[in-house]
Amino acid sequence: MSYIKAENLSKEYGTGESAVTAVSKASFEIEAGEFLAIMGESGSGKSTLLSILGTLNSPTAGRLTVNGLDVYNLGQDERADFRRQSVGFVFQNFNLLSYLTLAENVMLPLATLKASRREKQTMAYKALERVGLAEKIKRLPSQISGGEQERVAIARAIVNKPPILLADEPTGNLDTRTGRLIMDFLRSLNDEGVTIVMVTHSMEYSHFARRILHMSDGMLVQ
Repeated sequence: MSYIKAENLSKEYGTGESAVTAVSKASFEIEAGEFLAIMGESGSGKSTLLSILGTLNSPTAGRLTVNGLDVYNLGQDERADFRRQSVGFVFQNFNLLSYLTLAENVMLPLATLKASRREKQTMAYKALERVGLAEKIKRLPSQISGGEQERVAIARAIVNKPPILLADEPTGNLDTRTGRLIMDFLRSLNDEGVTIVMVTHSMEYSHFARRILHMSDGMLVQ
């Protein structure tokens, strides 16, 4: 049984003649521990598909199962629990809160975790240490470089050690050298067994993945 199974996933925005199809009948399977890249032109639907995989954006039609669990058949609270426990997100624009320190940003996914603040701080420190930023935990996002902000975003995504990591253009705002460092780190996470799905428009970085899916006009193409 595949770890992640998408069956005819579709997403439409609007209704009637003004309806726009962002994703159309996408079906594919992902094995546990796989590193999958989704490629396509801007507007092809790849980011929408990624958000559906992460249960951030409900499909208009279709079915998504993760480890046998029909995630869109869950109630809202159950789905939030699933997302918190099983999925880490790396957003294209980092989505760091400017008024929080790096450690406080990384602690955000732990808000509902039943643990003391000290325990959560320790988890955040270990995640930042993992991405090489342990000495900057008290800085604000504006006080570090773009590449370092991306590493903070990754630390936040892995702080609770989710089995699935979803990355939306993780190198989109970075120079080539920094982008390769980020990709090397994602590959190391994958080598440890983390299942990674990455959206990218870069052919160079797509080769870090083990398999590539291509999208065009909301559809998966060969």
